[in-house]
Amino acid sequence: MLDGFRGELLAHCYRMVGSVDEAEDLVQETLLRAWRSADRYDAEKASLRTWLHRIATNVCLTALEGRARRPLPSGLGAAGDDPYAPLTPSREVPWLQPFPDVRLGDPADAAQQRAGLRLAFVAALQLLPARQRAALVLREVLQFSAAEVAQILDSSVASVNSSLQRARATLSEAGPVLSELREPVDPDERMVVERYLKAFEAADVPALARLLAEDVALEMPPVNLWLAGREHYAEFLRRVFALRGTGWRMTPTSANGSPALSASVGGKPHSLQVFTVRAGLIRHCVTFVSAP
Repeated sequence: MLDGFRGELLAHCYRMVGSVDEAEDLVQETLLRAWRSADRYDAEKASLRTWLHRIATNVCLTALEGRARRPLPSGLGAAGDDPYAPLTPSREVPWLQPFPDVRLGDPADAAQQRAGLRLAFVAALQLLPARQRAALVLREVLQFSAAEVAQILDSSVASVNSSLQRARATLSEAGPVLSELREPVDPDERMVVERYLKAFEAADVPALARLLAEDVALEMPPVNLWLAGREHYAEFLRRVFALRGTGWRMTPTSANGSPALSASVGGKPHSLQVFTVRAGLIRHCVTFVSAP
C-alpha cells in the first residue's frame, strides 16, 4: 500500500534536495519510518497521504541541515560571452541534478507532477530556506490545504501563510517560475525537439539555430560557464562538432517534465539535454554532462 505513494514521495524529496539519487535514499528512509510506526497511524487525524508527506518532509528537513543549495550555472553568475572559453568542470559545486521522468513509474504520476518538476522551478526552490521550500511545495505543487501544511510542518496556519508569502516574494525575483506550475504544455514541444535531434545528428548548425529563440540560454553543469543568445549558442555548437566530431546519436527521453535527449558520441554516453520549448522555439537547454 505504501509503495503506491513512492513516485509522488520521490518527486517531493527531489524538489526539496535537488538530487534524485539522494531523494531515492530519503524515500527509502521515509517508507522505513512509516513501516516502523504504522501502529501509531491514526486515520481520523490525517489521511495516509498527509501522514507520509509529514514523514518525508521531516526526513528532508533533517537532511538539509547545514547544506549548501544545489544551483544551475545561471544561479552562480552572469552569462559568459565567449563560446570558446575553457570548459572546466567545477566538481566542488553540488550541482542540481536532472530528474528522469521514468523514475516516477506510473505515467499518470508523470503527467500530474510535470510542471512541479520543471528545472527552472526546482532551481528557484533551492533559493529558499528549507522550511519555506517545504511550505511552498506542499501548498503550491501538492495542493495540500494550509491546515494540512501546518499539520505536516507541526506549525500554525498563520505561520504557514507567512512562510508562503516570503517564499513567493523570493521566487518572484527569480522570474515567472511559479506561473510554470499552471501553464499548459506546449503541444509542439516534442516536434521541435525531434527536429533538433535530426539537425544535431546531421551537425547542421544553421538548422539548429533556426530552432532557437533569440534569447535562448545554454547551461552545461558541471561546467560553470553558461551562454545566452542564439549567436553564442550556435557558435558553441560549431565548437562542439569541431571538437567531438559528427558521429552523435541522440535518443528521445523526458526529464523534469520536459522533452530531453540522451546524447552519445563515439559510442560513449555524453550528456542528458533537457529543453524548455515555447511558441515553437527552444528557450533553454540544460546539458548535464556525464562524468568522464
